Amino acid sequence: MTQACALCAATSDLREFTVVPQTDTVALCATCLTAAEGTITDGPHWQCLHEAIWSTEPAVQVVAYRLLRALPQALWARDLLEIAYLEPETLAWAEAGISEELDVIHKDSNGVQLTAGDSVVLIKDLPVKGAGFTAKRGTPVRNISLVADNPEHIEGRVESQRIVILTKFVKKT
Repeated sequence: MTQACALCAATSDLREFTVVPQTDTVALCATCLTAAEGTITDGPHWQCLHEAIWSTEPAVQVVAYRLLRALPQALWARDLLEIAYLEPETLAWAEAGISEELDVIHKDSNGVQLTAGDSVVLIKDLPVKGAGFTAKRGTPVRNISLVADNPEHIEGRVESQRIVILTKFVKKT
């Protein structure tokens, strides 16, 4: 039986990758290996993560989770992370290998620190550009995402639309 890349199923130029901090290994092609080692940009190749995140192998799930987290600008990756389920010990393993950038702190209108997954409420009516509606004051926004490079921006779903919201217009609930 021919061995294939654990993420994209490519069969050429495979190498073993150790999924730290544990010692489990997975076979990865050159493209996936480069990304797993820290250099990734959004592209069609990463659609393979739609299947990899649901693998029965925890090591494959961990690598897929880390790659999805490394693509914060890709809406499809954030959406996939929202619906993905990892067992608690697998999630802890995946999170242990991710270095968080602690220099960007998001705060709501009252100065309360926001974290990914928090729920907030809009404190002002906000016209949503390009979507053709106004997000009304008092609208709850659950399971927010933080914009990694901008402490004044968060993302969340309002009326089934994923929008960017300025932190000065929200209050943590």
